[in-house]
Amino acid sequence: MSNNESKIALVTGGSRGLGKSAALQLAKKGFDIIITYQTKKEFADDVVKEIEAIGQKAFALQLDIATTLGFDAFVVEVQNILDTQLGAKKLDALVNNAGVGIHASFGETTEEQLDAMTNIHFKGPYFITQKLLSLLNDGSSIVNISSGLARFSFPGYAAYGAMKAAVDSLTRYQALELGGRKIRVNSVAPGAIATDFGGGVVRDNPDFNEMLSSQTALGRVGLPDDIGSVVAFLCSEESKWVNAQRIEVAGGFRI
Repeated sequence: MSNNESKIALVTGGSRGLGKSAALQLAKKGFDIIITYQTKKEFADDVVKEIEAIGQKAFALQLDIATTLGFDAFVVEVQNILDTQLGAKKLDALVNNAGVGIHASFGETTEEQLDAMTNIHFKGPYFITQKLLSLLNDGSSIVNISSGLARFSFPGYAAYGAMKAAVDSLTRYQALELGGRKIRVNSVAPGAIATDFGGGVVRDNPDFNEMLSSQTALGRVGLPDDIGSVVAFLCSEESKWVNAQRIEVAGGFRI
């Protein structure tokens, strides 16, 4: 796909991990990319360079998904990039990926921790998507990143897992209400992935890694590219009849 035919995708939290993989996989499918980062601008700049090396345009914007206070200004920044750098086009895909986890037992979870999980994983994606609706093309695709922890349960993830279950429910409501614009909405629920998420415990703790692998039909934990390619598929025309689905990408964990 040549640049003048490129579609445009916005990936929140695209500077590392799953978001970075999704951004790169989308670029390989011919999308120009806008990624967001919270604090690590240097990581985001590196991803921009990698996307440009693939042959697509890329831009990085700062966004704190935990607070809606900056959302209006962010939307203006996205509009400016679309108008001045990308030929006054609109977005064709939105990937709500940005997020962090906490590990705290149900009995010890604080109100501040629950508020943080709510703001980052539910309220933030809810309103950033709402505010970007006018910048989304009819027929575009929204992918919300959920978690396997919305289906299976581990001690210490009550707040995080519950918010991701809310994301799965929201996905269906968005698909229903945005269907009139032919906008598809799906959620991707990764299993355990070897990234720096959660302090890198899946990647760096051999015993934990082995325990997870032993309960997975395919015999290993996931890698970022296992997820990014599925996200890119859901943003593409290849998945044009997939809508309102929760797709768990976990290698067959606890089946």
